[in-house]
Amino acid sequence: MITGIFPTICADDVAATRDFYTGLLGFKVIFDSGWYVQLEAPAEPKAQIGIVEREHASVPAAFRNRPAGVLISVEVEDVDAVHARAVEGNLEIPLELRTEDFGQRHFMTVDPSGTLVDIITNIPITGDYSDALPTD
Repeated sequence: MITGIFPTICADDVAATRDFYTGLLGFKVIFDSGWYVQLEAPAEPKAQIGIVEREHASVPAAFRNRPAGVLISVEVEDVDAVHARAVEGNLEIPLELRTEDFGQRHFMTVDPSGTLVDIITNIPITGDYSDALPTD
């Protein structure tokens, strides 16, 4: 039986990565040993992110690379408000805020570890994507 699942980000600067998620998205620190931090979403305790020091002995040496081909998606109630905070904080925004027919209003930013973060508010699906919805 699975009791939980969450991404753990390997970071060069654990504190800066922690501050990115707590500042931009309101995550709460539930554990902080310096080399490892566990974060919890403000209204959903099962939505968590771990952050581990990239060079820590608990991370196998062959897997201490910077992230590539991975993104973390975070669903929020008001993507426009989060986007405004990201712009105000001069965060890198490789994908500008936009509305997608596949049911998302979103933008992408990059955390201090180099992980791509997709900030999403779900909206109604439109166009051809409505055919992808299950029928009862």
